[in-house]
Amino acid sequence: MVTQIIGTAAVAGSGFPRGGARLGPAERRGLSVQVLAGTDTVTGLAARHGVSRKFLYQQAYKASAALEDAFAPTQEDQAVLFHLPVTKHWIRQFVLGLALEGHSSFRGIRQLALDLLDYPDLSVGTIHNILQTAAGQARAVNQAQDLAGIRVGAHDEIYQAGRPVLVGADAKSTYCYLLSEEDHCDETTWGVRLLDLERQGLRPDYTVADGGLALRAGQAAAWQDVPCHGDVFHAERELGNLAFYLEHRASGCTSARQKLEHQMERRKRQGRGNQLSKRLAVARQAELQAVVLAGDVRILADWMRKDILSLSGPSLATRRELFDFVVQELSQRERFCPHRIGPLWRGLEGQRADLLAFAGVLDEEFADLAGQFDVPAVLVGQLCQLEALDINAPAYWQSRGPLLAKLGTKFLPLQQAVRAVMAETTRASSLVENLNSRLRNYFFLRRDLGSGYLDLLRFFLNHRRFPRSRCPQRVGHSPAELLNGRSLPHWLELLGFQRFHRN
Repeated sequence: MVTQIIGTAAVAGSGFPRGGARLGPAERRGLSVQVLAGTDTVTGLAARHGVSRKFLYQQAYKASAALEDAFAPTQEDQAVLFHLPVTKHWIRQFVLGLALEGHSSFRGIRQLALDLLDYPDLSVGTIHNILQTAAGQARAVNQAQDLAGIRVGAHDEIYQAGRPVLVGADAKSTYCYLLSEEDHCDETTWGVRLLDLERQGLRPDYTVADGGLALRAGQAAAWQDVPCHGDVFHAERELGNLAFYLEHRASGCTSARQKLEHQMERRKRQGRGNQLSKRLAVARQAELQAVVLAGDVRILADWMRKDILSLSGPSLATRRELFDFVVQELSQRERFCPHRIGPLWRGLEGQRADLLAFAGVLDEEFADLAGQFDVPAVLVGQLCQLEALDINAPAYWQSRGPLLAKLGTKFLPLQQAVRAVMAETTRASSLVENLNSRLRNYFFLRRDLGSGYLDLLRFFLNHRRFPRSRCPQRVGHSPAELLNGRSLPHWLELLGFQRFHRN
């Protein structure tokens, strides 16, 4: 459309130099585009096409005017789409939406109200009062929530301005049931908070957490019969970091050896090659040792991640034997890198029971499935290991065939049951780690959090619907709706507001 406008405008013009009069609309349009694009100088274009520089500037001006006209705002852009009644009731929703949905600071909210609404009466103190009033309503909703449906909890603590914030969330629905700023992070604090939550019905089958001693001691004191499983993510990460460190060190040894070899070649040509022979022998020995160590540790790390700590794996007894083997192999290599390998294998040895606790849950669930379907428990375990294989690889179908022959019509329903059990078994506290990363986006705006702000924030995160998720069943639902199994009003409506709807 723009090129047509340019060509038409060029035809309608008059007073061109004689060289330009012989050019058609398409040629003039092309010249104007070249002038605007700056691909060549105006002098060069004028000489090449036999026209004057004045003529080219005229065409460029017409092209520029045509472009401005083509992209000028239309009357539709200025049309009123709808009218919004701005009341004090709406202003309060505006403040809450910017603070919680928009992650805006108090002064940012005030400035937006002034810039977009021409509303100078919204002070920082008024914004604070609006949030505090909503926090009181949010606290009442939080305390009224029944937590008896939570079966697996994920616990952690983060720090804001040197003060600990205790965090707890449901591993299935992602409902945050604990968000409390404390003076200390110790056994008593954790125990008291967990006992408070027990009054709301919280008594999970087990929890998942990292190796924090205060967290585990507090849970043991409050819930003596609720186990706290280990978080496999941290163990896998530490092993992966060790393997990467050793691989990087081996690469450095290889570079050092190659550098010495180049120096050796130069000195040989000068007749002084014997000066580096001992250093080169030592470098080659160090490289061989570093490469072998890095390869061994990488194999052990992959074995731990893909077989021992994975959902699809052998029974608990077999995992324990494999776990002990990996720890023993690491301990035998401690002398090659004592400052990194030593603390790691000792930490793994002390956490074996916690890290493998999920495998015991799987064994119990698989034993129940074996009884329900009247099949040997070993076949259920083999179905679990089948899930670790790539469905597009020959190994999957080679393993699937014998199982299908043995189970017959029970194969598909049993496979679905095994998958459901694996999906509901929690191995890591990654969900609460994800929650912590979302909390950071709010914490950085404030140095002092306060219990009221945390109550409001917890309410918002629990009642805001997920716009997207890796789990399809969560999309379009809030954590509170997933926990309760029913639809709930919008979070603004739960706070007593009437939302604006266009007619």
